[in-house]
Amino acid sequence: MKEDLMSRIRGELASTFSEVYGWFDMQEDQLHGLRLNGGWSIAEILEHISLTNHYLLILIRKGAIKALEKAAHESYRHLLDGYDIDWAKMELIGRPEAFNWQRPDHMVPTGDVSLDAVKDKLRLQEKECLDLLSHLSHGQGVLYKTTMSVNNLGKLDVYHYIVFLVEHAKRHLVQMEKIVMI
Repeated sequence: MKEDLMSRIRGELASTFSEVYGWFDMQEDQLHGLRLNGGWSIAEILEHISLTNHYLLILIRKGAIKALEKAAHESYRHLLDGYDIDWAKMELIGRPEAFNWQRPDHMVPTGDVSLDAVKDKLRLQEKECLDLLSHLSHGQGVLYKTTMSVNNLGKLDVYHYIVFLVEHAKRHLVQMEKIVMI
């Protein structure tokens, strides 16, 4: 796997999570009180990001395990020739107005989780993504694909799923920025 590609994925992950963590420093009344058009509060959005990450990481973890198993028995070097992330397609996920998106009910925030617990969960999720990227540093992640129905993305490999996770968080960073501008 090209090191610059892995560096970019790691960099996007780290910078996005860093931005997300910054939102926890807001005043309590801003975290819970500000809403845009009757939507979620910033605290609820932060919880939603962690919930979505939880479910995406189930797929990413499963995909990583299967990719590593396949890599032990089959050659995949030919799949790495010219391999890249389809950044243009993936960056659409991070734009709130790019397409209509109905999230599943199990990703709706409950408000029952403390913000400290949400932040701790996000830190563990970031670490898990980085650990998985380390385990897949030789390109093994291209060997397992799963269908992503959001925006008709189709079959995504493990690396694209991690980028999806990052872009989903970016989508909500934009949403939170809009909330504080009201």
